[in-house]
Amino acid sequence: MDLLVLGGTEFVGRAVVDEAVARGWGVTVFHRGRHPAPEGVEVRTGDREGDLAALRTGSWDAVVDTWSGAPAAVAAAAEVLGDRVGGYAYVSSRSVYAHPTPAGADEDAPLVAGGDGDYAAAKRGGEIAAEEAYGERALLVRAGLILGPGENVGRLPWWLNRIARGGEVPAPGPRELPVQYVDARDLANWTLDALAARRGGPFNLVGEAGRTTMGGLLDACLRVTGGDAVLRWVPPEVIEAAGIEPWTQLPVWVPPGELHDTMHSTDVGRALATGLRCRPVEETVADTWEWLCGRGGVAPQRPDRPAVGLDAELERRLLARLAE
Repeated sequence: MDLLVLGGTEFVGRAVVDEAVARGWGVTVFHRGRHPAPEGVEVRTGDREGDLAALRTGSWDAVVDTWSGAPAAVAAAAEVLGDRVGGYAYVSSRSVYAHPTPAGADEDAPLVAGGDGDYAAAKRGGEIAAEEAYGERALLVRAGLILGPGENVGRLPWWLNRIARGGEVPAPGPRELPVQYVDARDLANWTLDALAARRGGPFNLVGEAGRTTMGGLLDACLRVTGGDAVLRWVPPEVIEAAGIEPWTQLPVWVPPGELHDTMHSTDVGRALATGLRCRPVEETVADTWEWLCGRGGVAPQRPDRPAVGLDAELERRLLARLAE
């Protein structure tokens, strides 16, 4: 296979490139040149929002596109590439489903309108652009929470660094609360398999609901960091009373209820039936910690995403509430 990756130098795009190179595929990356390109690939530079000249020559069996901005950029790339590519995989998001999404919802759940707007509208607009250009050859990879080495949003890196510092760590409960995510490398592996099999259409691409829990995730962080941290499990109502935001100030976690059903209870039967295989949470956590330590504990941060995590004063107040 000859693969074109639009991006390919950070997190999900980089995981796709690494997996394709490992398979012996011919890989071309198109990017702005702000980050080093992986070894073993052809590099073309340009800008998704204006300079696509480098894409006007060449042909590829498939494309992987991780664009998260205005959907016009997906349409423009498809217009330039035309029939010089086979399949077109657009890495979308489960955010394209209308909120709230009920527990157990599959790919037929109602969708938001696509267009220039918030993240959900932009991702749905990207899907529409890919479908309009490539029809059944458009593979819509509706990812959920993505973790693993290379993460540039900061969720798992924040937990690892905080637990490594030791002391009492507020752990958002309940401990058995299910967490649904996908390792970027498992997403990459499934996406390349799907492209090779000429699959198209939408797929919820996230691990099976209930494969791990908040307790499983944070216990794995405790083991790999080897520190003396003590997890203090905090009931959801105490977190709410403290005015602490789920998902952002306490990364990964959302309380039981409507939001949890939306984020952590999606049906992924279609992806499982077509070969999705997810590694254990312990492997994802251990490999992310190894990668993070290799960077001196500092994870990259996407400029279009806010920093995540609980600051020291809010943490102190939360632990104090727990002691009341």
